[in-house]
This record gives sequence, C-alpha cells and structure tokens, in this order.
Amino acid sequence: MSTLHPTTPVAPAPVDVLAVARHVLHEEAAALYDVAEAVAATPDFARCVAAILGLSGRVVVTGVGKSAHIAGKMVATLNGTGTPALFMHAADAIHGDLGMIQAQDFVVAISKSGDTPEIKVLVPLLRRKGVPLAALVSNADSYLAQQADYVLHAPVAREACPHDLAPTTSTTAALALGDALAVCLLESRQFSAQDFARLHPGGTLGKKLYLTVGDLSRQNQRPRVGLDAPLREVLLEISGKRLGATAVLDNEGGLAGIITDGDLRRMLGGHLADLETVRARDILTPAPATIGIDEFAAEALARMQARNITQLVVLESGQFAGFIHLHDLLREGLV
Repeated sequence: MSTLHPTTPVAPAPVDVLAVARHVLHEEAAALYDVAEAVAATPDFARCVAAILGLSGRVVVTGVGKSAHIAGKMVATLNGTGTPALFMHAADAIHGDLGMIQAQDFVVAISKSGDTPEIKVLVPLLRRKGVPLAALVSNADSYLAQQADYVLHAPVAREACPHDLAPTTSTTAALALGDALAVCLLESRQFSAQDFARLHPGGTLGKKLYLTVGDLSRQNQRPRVGLDAPLREVLLEISGKRLGATAVLDNEGGLAGIITDGDLRRMLGGHLADLETVRARDILTPAPATIGIDEFAAEALARMQARNITQLVVLESGQFAGFIHLHDLLREGLV
C-alpha cells in the first residue's frame, strides 16, 4: 500500500457528484422512513416521552465519537424547547463526569452498535445509580438495548458512505429521532412561541418573538400637528422629528390622519396658487395604517411590507402614541 504525503496533491477521480449527492440523500431519506415505522411499532417511544414529562430532574444525553456530537445537538434542542438537559461524554463519565447525574435524572445513551467499549463500561455504573436509561440505537439486540429501560430504535441497513464505514445515515437517523423526542415533549408541555422567546432572547429569532412596537416607538419623537396647522408648521414637524411623517390630530386629540413627506411632494407638484393658505386638513391622508403599541414589531414589519410603506402610526388604547419606522426594524435586524 502506498502512503501519500499529506501535502501531496491528489488528482480527483472522475465522479458524477450530483448523482452521488442524490444517492446519499435518497439513502438517508429512506432510512428516516424506516425509523418512523420503528417508532410506531413499539410502545417504548411513547413510554419514554411520558417518563421524561414526569421528571423532576434533567435529561442527560451521552455518547462517544460521532454519537457524542449528535448527543450535544439533542441537548441543545431539548434545552431550547423547555426540557432541561445536560451533555455527558461517555468516555469522560468514568473520569468524574458521572457525578453530574443525580437520582432524579434520566439518561439517554446514543450508540449505533450499542456495543462500544465505553458504553459497556458506562451502563453498569448507570444501573448502580438507579436512573432510568433510554437506548437510542440502530441495533435493537445490542448490549445497550438489552440493558435499557426504553429502546428508541433507529434502524439503519447501511451507511451512505460507499464503504459502509463513515457514520452518515446512522447519525442522521439518530439526529431525527432526537428531534422527534424533543418536539413530542414540546407539544406535550404546550410550549408556546412566547415560551420559546424567553429561552431565545438573542438574535433575530428572539426579537421577532418578544420585541414589541412600544419597545421601539417609545425611542422615537412623536410628530403631530393640529388640523389647522399651516404648511410651515407641518414641514418643520416632519423635518425636525425625522420620521418622514406627522400625525394630524383633531380638536379632541383623536387621530384625524397623517401627512408624509410624499404627500408634501405631491402637493407641491400640484402648483397650488397660494401655499400660505394651505392647512394640514387640506393635505392629510385619513384613516392611515396603524398598529397597537403592544403588538410585536415583526407584525409591524409585515404590515409595512403589505402596504409598501415605511411607517405606521402607533396607537395606545385607541389614541395616538407615536410612530414606528422601517429604520427602527432595520436597526434591530428584523429586516
């Protein structure tokens, strides 16, 4: 066997990469169908969900090799959807990490074969602690499956790797089954979008779920004029408060309409004879687009996009409370 130096360039073999890619994806998709059928064929999955829902502790997910990476992702998904979880590397468990497992916890061990040396060392230690154990395995006849209280079967006939060696289909199957478990727990807990937002306050996703119109509009000035305000006052209000518009309020303080900088351009293009006689009531647009101060900022964006406008009048208890502008949403990264 020849040994190539790591830096020696190797001429690529003539491969139909699109055909290979399609083959891999079809192989993995077919495996997921088999996993779905396996879940339906045994009561263990539903029993496992019920056991986790009744926990007072956490779900500890463990694995070794590529299964450890899948375990880490599963932990992240569980934590993000309302099920407290911890990751424990199976190889590190016998070097002190086993101490993270408490009597009220639940362990999910991920292993394709269910017969790896690390798993065979770990399982008796878990049994000694008396914690419930679920085996997420491809081999339902393995040591791990036989020792577990619950078997989450992810059958895989072969890997998508042409040598049937590199973990590909098996890790996809384990990943998907972990997602199924997390979503079943999420729905059983009636975990809402607002719950999700509380756990994901950072980034655009979190902002879409918790940032309200009032959070943004209260930072803006509140341009407004009366119905009889002269054109000069309207111009100063729009330009001075830099929101591209001003509200027009009636004598009782109610919203009569809006004047935008576009309205002003159209008016000036009409060649009015005497601008000194123009009043706000003459150029306002009645019934402007509005939004409540407690609605989500993401809804404000949707309304602006639907109407192809750049600002909305904000109302609080039906009364004028300011403006929210497209620039506010851009600044928060919602656009």
